[in-house]
Amino acid sequence: MGELTETIRVVLVDDDALVRMGLRAMLDGVQGIHVVAEASDGGDVPAVVDAHHPDVVLMDLRMKKVDGITATQRLRDRGEGPAVIVLTTFDEHELVVRALRAGAVGFLLKHAPPEDIVRAIRSARQGDSMLSPEIARRLITMVANSTSHDTDRLAARERLQHLSAREIQVATAVADGKSNAEIATDLTLTVPTVKGYISTILGKTACTNRVQLALIVQAAGL
Repeated sequence: MGELTETIRVVLVDDDALVRMGLRAMLDGVQGIHVVAEASDGGDVPAVVDAHHPDVVLMDLRMKKVDGITATQRLRDRGEGPAVIVLTTFDEHELVVRALRAGAVGFLLKHAPPEDIVRAIRSARQGDSMLSPEIARRLITMVANSTSHDTDRLAARERLQHLSAREIQVATAVADGKSNAEIATDLTLTVPTVKGYISTILGKTACTNRVQLALIVQAAGL
Protein backbone atom coordinates (compact mmCIF):
# COMPACT_ATOMS: atom_id res chain seq x y z
CA MET A 1 0.00 0.00 0.00
CA GLY A 2 3.03 2.26 0.23
CA GLU A 3 2.61 3.53 -3.32
CA LEU A 4 -0.68 5.18 -2.36
CA THR A 5 0.82 7.38 0.37
CA GLU A 6 2.55 9.65 -2.15
CA THR A 7 0.39 11.99 -4.20
CA ILE A 8 0.56 11.26 -7.92
CA ARG A 9 0.72 14.48 -9.93
CA VAL A 10 -1.25 14.33 -13.19
CA VAL A 11 -1.46 16.58 -16.25
CA LEU A 12 -4.44 16.33 -18.63
CA VAL A 13 -3.80 16.99 -22.34
CA ASP A 14 -6.88 17.12 -24.56
CA ASP A 15 -8.27 19.72 -26.95
CA ASP A 16 -11.81 19.03 -25.71
CA ALA A 17 -12.47 21.16 -22.64
CA LEU A 18 -15.39 18.97 -21.62
CA VAL A 19 -13.18 15.87 -21.59
CA ARG A 20 -10.62 17.65 -19.43
CA MET A 21 -13.36 18.90 -17.12
CA GLY A 22 -14.80 15.41 -16.70
CA LEU A 23 -11.43 13.83 -16.02
CA ARG A 24 -10.48 16.52 -13.52
CA ALA A 25 -13.78 16.23 -11.67
CA MET A 26 -13.37 12.48 -11.39
CA LEU A 27 -9.68 12.41 -10.47
CA ASP A 28 -9.82 15.24 -7.95
CA GLY A 29 -12.08 13.02 -5.85
CA VAL A 30 -9.54 10.20 -5.69
CA GLN A 31 -7.21 10.00 -2.72
CA GLY A 32 -3.56 10.12 -3.69
CA ILE A 33 -4.11 11.64 -7.15
CA HIS A 34 -3.96 15.35 -7.93
CA VAL A 35 -4.49 17.04 -11.30
CA VAL A 36 -1.86 19.78 -11.30
CA ALA A 37 -2.43 21.26 -14.78
CA GLU A 38 -4.15 20.95 -18.14
CA ALA A 39 -3.13 21.59 -21.75
CA SER A 40 -5.28 21.86 -24.86
CA ASP A 41 -2.56 21.02 -27.38
CA GLY A 42 0.52 18.81 -27.57
CA GLY A 43 2.69 21.82 -28.29
CA ASP A 44 2.05 23.12 -24.78
CA VAL A 45 3.15 19.92 -23.07
CA PRO A 46 6.89 20.61 -22.54
CA ALA A 47 6.22 23.96 -20.85
CA VAL A 48 3.46 22.52 -18.68
CA VAL A 49 5.66 19.58 -17.65
CA ASP A 50 8.54 21.91 -16.80
CA ALA A 51 6.25 24.12 -14.73
CA HIS A 52 4.37 21.43 -12.81
CA HIS A 53 6.59 18.31 -12.77
CA PRO A 54 3.84 15.71 -13.15
CA ASP A 55 4.33 12.00 -12.61
CA VAL A 56 1.78 11.01 -15.26
CA VAL A 57 0.39 12.68 -18.39
CA LEU A 58 -2.96 11.64 -19.86
CA MET A 59 -2.44 12.45 -23.54
CA ASP A 60 -5.07 12.77 -26.24
CA LEU A 61 -3.95 11.50 -29.65
CA ARG A 62 -5.80 13.83 -31.99
CA MET A 63 -5.20 17.56 -31.47
CA LYS A 64 -5.27 20.41 -33.96
CA LYS A 65 -1.69 21.69 -33.84
CA VAL A 66 0.66 19.15 -32.25
CA ASP A 67 -0.76 15.64 -31.92
CA GLY A 68 -0.28 13.32 -28.96
CA ILE A 69 2.24 11.08 -30.74
CA THR A 70 4.55 13.98 -31.51
CA ALA A 71 4.16 15.36 -27.99
CA THR A 72 4.94 11.96 -26.47
CA GLN A 73 8.04 11.55 -28.63
CA ARG A 74 9.26 15.01 -27.66
CA LEU A 75 8.94 14.12 -23.98
CA ARG A 76 10.87 10.89 -24.49
CA ASP A 77 13.58 12.71 -26.44
CA ARG A 78 14.14 14.93 -23.41
CA GLY A 79 15.10 11.94 -21.28
CA GLU A 80 13.58 11.16 -17.89
CA GLY A 81 10.09 12.55 -17.54
CA PRO A 82 6.49 11.69 -16.72
CA ALA A 83 4.86 8.45 -17.78
CA VAL A 84 2.49 9.02 -20.70
CA ILE A 85 -0.87 7.27 -21.05
CA VAL A 86 -2.64 7.97 -24.32
CA LEU A 87 -6.37 8.60 -24.56
CA THR A 88 -8.00 7.00 -27.56
CA THR A 89 -11.04 5.37 -29.12
CA PHE A 90 -11.36 1.82 -30.40
CA ASP A 91 -10.91 2.87 -34.04
CA GLU A 92 -7.42 4.35 -33.51
CA HIS A 93 -5.34 1.21 -33.03
CA GLU A 94 -2.73 2.21 -35.60
CA LEU A 95 -2.24 5.55 -33.87
CA VAL A 96 -2.04 3.82 -30.50
CA VAL A 97 0.76 1.55 -31.72
CA ARG A 98 2.65 4.59 -33.00
CA ALA A 99 2.16 6.30 -29.63
CA LEU A 100 3.42 3.23 -27.77
CA ARG A 101 6.49 3.13 -30.00
CA ALA A 102 7.01 6.81 -29.22
CA GLY A 103 7.24 5.95 -25.53
CA ALA A 104 3.72 5.86 -24.07
CA VAL A 105 3.34 3.25 -21.32
CA GLY A 106 -0.24 2.34 -22.14
CA PHE A 107 -3.57 3.66 -23.23
CA LEU A 108 -7.08 4.30 -22.01
CA LEU A 109 -10.30 4.38 -23.92
CA LYS A 110 -12.03 7.73 -23.62
CA HIS A 111 -14.92 7.49 -21.16
CA ALA A 112 -13.33 4.41 -19.60
CA PRO A 113 -14.69 3.43 -16.16
CA PRO A 114 -13.17 5.60 -13.41
CA GLU A 115 -11.58 2.59 -11.72
CA ASP A 116 -9.69 1.76 -14.93
CA ILE A 117 -8.37 5.30 -15.22
CA VAL A 118 -7.25 5.34 -11.60
CA ARG A 119 -5.61 1.92 -11.94
CA ALA A 120 -3.80 3.01 -15.10
CA ILE A 121 -2.44 6.14 -13.43
CA ARG A 122 -1.22 4.21 -10.40
CA SER A 123 0.31 1.51 -12.59
CA ALA A 124 2.13 4.10 -14.69
CA ARG A 125 3.48 5.81 -11.57
CA GLN A 126 4.91 2.46 -10.45
CA GLY A 127 6.62 1.97 -13.81
CA ASP A 128 4.13 -0.60 -15.05
CA SER A 129 1.95 -0.58 -18.16
CA MET A 130 -1.82 -0.49 -18.28
CA LEU A 131 -2.83 -2.88 -21.03
CA SER A 132 -5.37 -5.55 -20.33
CA PRO A 133 -4.52 -8.93 -21.91
CA GLU A 134 -7.40 -8.53 -24.38
CA ILE A 135 -6.29 -5.09 -25.53
CA ALA A 136 -2.65 -6.15 -25.63
CA ARG A 137 -3.49 -9.10 -27.85
CA ARG A 138 -5.53 -6.94 -30.23
CA LEU A 139 -2.81 -4.33 -30.62
CA ILE A 140 0.04 -6.80 -30.88
CA THR A 141 -1.85 -8.97 -33.36
CA MET A 142 -2.37 -5.91 -35.52
CA VAL A 143 1.38 -5.26 -35.48
CA ALA A 144 2.07 -8.89 -36.33
CA ASN A 145 -0.32 -8.76 -39.27
CA SER A 146 1.38 -5.64 -40.56
CA THR A 147 4.83 -7.25 -40.32
CA SER A 148 4.96 -8.71 -43.80
CA HIS A 149 8.65 -8.47 -44.60
CA ASP A 150 11.31 -10.89 -43.47
CA THR A 151 13.60 -7.95 -42.71
CA ASP A 152 11.14 -6.68 -40.08
CA ARG A 153 11.05 -10.04 -38.34
CA LEU A 154 14.82 -10.38 -38.55
CA ALA A 155 15.32 -6.94 -37.01
CA ALA A 156 13.01 -7.85 -34.13
CA ARG A 157 14.80 -11.13 -33.54
CA GLU A 158 18.17 -9.39 -33.55
CA ARG A 159 16.98 -7.18 -30.69
CA LEU A 160 16.08 -10.30 -28.69
CA GLN A 161 19.11 -12.42 -29.54
CA HIS A 162 21.07 -11.56 -26.39
CA LEU A 163 18.31 -12.64 -24.02
CA SER A 164 18.72 -15.78 -21.97
CA ALA A 165 16.13 -18.56 -22.12
CA ARG A 166 14.59 -17.30 -18.87
CA GLU A 167 14.50 -13.75 -20.15
CA ILE A 168 12.73 -14.95 -23.29
CA GLN A 169 10.10 -16.59 -21.06
CA VAL A 170 9.58 -13.34 -19.19
CA ALA A 171 9.49 -11.28 -22.39
CA THR A 172 6.91 -13.62 -23.90
CA ALA A 173 4.77 -13.36 -20.78
CA VAL A 174 4.95 -9.56 -21.02
CA ALA A 175 3.79 -9.82 -24.64
CA ASP A 176 0.81 -11.83 -23.43
CA GLY A 177 -0.26 -8.83 -21.34
CA LYS A 178 0.50 -10.49 -18.00
CA SER A 179 1.22 -8.45 -14.90
CA ASN A 180 4.39 -8.86 -12.84
CA ALA A 181 2.44 -10.84 -10.25
CA GLU A 182 1.04 -13.19 -12.89
CA ILE A 183 4.47 -13.72 -14.43
CA ALA A 184 5.92 -14.44 -10.99
CA THR A 185 3.25 -17.09 -10.35
CA ASP A 186 3.61 -18.71 -13.76
CA LEU A 187 7.41 -18.91 -13.63
CA THR A 188 7.74 -19.56 -9.87
CA LEU A 189 9.58 -16.31 -9.24
CA THR A 190 9.16 -13.43 -6.83
CA VAL A 191 7.71 -10.15 -8.06
CA PRO A 192 11.00 -8.27 -7.36
CA THR A 193 12.84 -10.89 -9.41
CA VAL A 194 10.41 -10.40 -12.29
CA LYS A 195 10.92 -6.65 -12.10
CA GLY A 196 14.67 -7.21 -12.21
CA TYR A 197 14.35 -9.43 -15.27
CA ILE A 198 12.17 -6.89 -17.06
CA SER A 199 14.59 -4.06 -16.31
CA THR A 200 17.46 -6.14 -17.73
CA ILE A 201 15.43 -7.14 -20.78
CA LEU A 202 14.46 -3.54 -21.54
CA GLY A 203 18.12 -2.57 -21.38
CA LYS A 204 19.25 -5.39 -23.65
CA THR A 205 16.55 -4.69 -26.24
CA ALA A 206 16.74 -0.87 -26.06
CA CYS A 207 13.03 -0.67 -25.25
CA THR A 208 11.61 2.28 -23.35
CA ASN A 209 8.87 0.24 -21.68
CA ARG A 210 7.28 -3.20 -21.57
CA VAL A 211 4.71 -2.37 -24.22
CA GLN A 212 7.45 -1.69 -26.76
CA LEU A 213 8.98 -4.99 -25.71
CA ALA A 214 5.67 -6.76 -26.33
CA LEU A 215 5.50 -5.35 -29.84
CA ILE A 216 9.02 -6.57 -30.60
CA VAL A 217 8.32 -10.05 -29.24
CA GLN A 218 5.23 -10.36 -31.43
CA ALA A 219 7.03 -8.98 -34.49
CA ALA A 220 9.73 -11.60 -33.93
CA GLY A 221 7.10 -14.33 -34.07
CA LEU A 222 7.77 -15.70 -30.57
